[in-house]
Amino acid sequence: MSLKRAEPGLRTKRSPFPTKQVKDASCQTQLYTVIYKDGTELELKDGDIKSLTGFKQGRSRSRSRSRSPARTRRSRSRSPARTVRRSSSRTAEVRKEKFREVLEVRLSPVAVPLENNSNNRHERKEENDAANQVNEKTEEESENQVGSRYYLRRRKDQGDGRPVELEKKLVAILPQATPREAVRTTELEFGGRFGVLFWLLSLPVMVLALLILSAQEDASLLNFPLAPPPLHSLWDCQVFGIVLLWLLFQAVLSLLPVGKVVEGMPLKNGKTLKYRINGFYALIISAMAVGAAVYNEVDLGYIHSHFLQFYTSALIISLLLSVYLFIRSRWVAVDDLAPAGNSGYVFYDFFMGRELNPRIKDFDIKFFCEMRPGLIGWLVINFAMLLVEMKHKNLDAPSPAMLLVNGFQLLWVADGLWHEEKLLTMMDIVHDGFGFMLAFGDLAWVPFTFTCQAYYLAGHPSDLSVFWIVAIVIMNVVGYYIFRKANSQKFAFRRNPSDPALSHLKTIPTATGKSLIVSGLWGFVRHPNYLGDIIMALAWSLSCGFSHAIPYFYLIYLILLLVHRNARDERQCRKKYGLAWGEYCKAVRYRIFPGIY
Repeated sequence: MSLKRAEPGLRTKRSPFPTKQVKDASCQTQLYTVIYKDGTELELKDGDIKSLTGFKQGRSRSRSRSRSPARTRRSRSRSPARTVRRSSSRTAEVRKEKFREVLEVRLSPVAVPLENNSNNRHERKEENDAANQVNEKTEEESENQVGSRYYLRRRKDQGDGRPVELEKKLVAILPQATPREAVRTTELEFGGRFGVLFWLLSLPVMVLALLILSAQEDASLLNFPLAPPPLHSLWDCQVFGIVLLWLLFQAVLSLLPVGKVVEGMPLKNGKTLKYRINGFYALIISAMAVGAAVYNEVDLGYIHSHFLQFYTSALIISLLLSVYLFIRSRWVAVDDLAPAGNSGYVFYDFFMGRELNPRIKDFDIKFFCEMRPGLIGWLVINFAMLLVEMKHKNLDAPSPAMLLVNGFQLLWVADGLWHEEKLLTMMDIVHDGFGFMLAFGDLAWVPFTFTCQAYYLAGHPSDLSVFWIVAIVIMNVVGYYIFRKANSQKFAFRRNPSDPALSHLKTIPTATGKSLIVSGLWGFVRHPNYLGDIIMALAWSLSCGFSHAIPYFYLIYLILLLVHRNARDERQCRKKYGLAWGEYCKAVRYRIFPGIY
């Protein structure tokens, strides 16, 4: 057995062989942890096995070296009747005693997922093979490796040189193995245990209050109804069925064999997941379906008149999905857990999400929810509000403000689905688990708060002069250019830093082998994509005028979200890049707003 070497000059103390505690065996990776009595641990790999011939040669060399010329032997008087060789039974006992002076062995997995119980017979066969490999390593290791810290005492047995006893012991205890525990999340975000409980309870109420306020003729906090809305205005079985059909429709579109298949970012176990990129096709098919519905005189105003019920249905579905994800995460492998969702606190892990990439076969639940039902549903709701405005105001065409809001947000969603592949490098996919935070955000928060401008304009028209229309369009174009240019540059650099098209960029190397861009837009501020997103949000809100603060809810929320996300990103980058991140911060002083923050 070939062992990893540790610090020279340190040696472990030999002790009698204790009772072995086997935690688990990895039949796929064949990685083992060898633990001495004093607690020293070594990882053994299958490739470290040596041949039996090499072991025997090493053993003979060790015997010759053990008797140095300077070593004196105590003289013993022997009677003529005394034989030189010991009896075979005595020799066997001595050898057995020597073999017992070895290390304790414990087999533990290295991030290997648990297999199905239906494969028990196959698993146990592999575990027996793994135990045989461990024993062959033990037999083949020389007890006097030069410069090595650790020594395995060999054992002579009944004629064939195989450690049968150790093999039987390992095979007997391997089936009792249990997986190692995942690393606990110690740095809690969003205010910790009590903070996430507050957000868990307040976010759904906040959206409900926003929708109720937007529906008032005078959308003022002074006119907010104190009595809770009646139950029939919050729940309708037909609406719930429509929401389920919408989710099913988008799920079917995501599984269509159109569009390319790409690999995501490498996971912590080195593997990559495959994703079908066909979001833009789903948008086109969804638009055709909505057009067909309007052509067949389906009243999309039903969405406006049952808006609270649609929101309540989406809330219940997101809650049920979060419960399902939390329960199934109890049986996932260690490598499938998210870094921030394994604190051991139920509400915190439920909110943050324990599993990083929950999948049902090839269907990635998080990736689907991030872009499809919520964002495309956002556009459908906007279009419904446009039709409602024309109907209620007896207009032959939508108002300029409604057209601007619909056009700007259509561009934003279409751009995101066209560049759907770039989502795979974002924090939501790479770092965050899929729990209530993202499930509620994708299915309820996005389609019912991002539509606040269109929902507000359906009952509160906004008159814009030509000057304001031109100024708002220019503002949105500038914001979109910054947003798209920064994201495309970041994605291209992550995929291929040596791309000739990026050779003009100045970078700072890091100890991880990656580099940080310090020129162009990324040398202007640390998050130019955030800056572009905020400029676009300002243009959307300005389209609604200055009569009420409701249309600016999205802008305020987005600023708070991106400032908080920037803080999370800063902490992660400081840990990841170390001193290079401090150098980068000196080169690029401002985070989002140049000259301000």
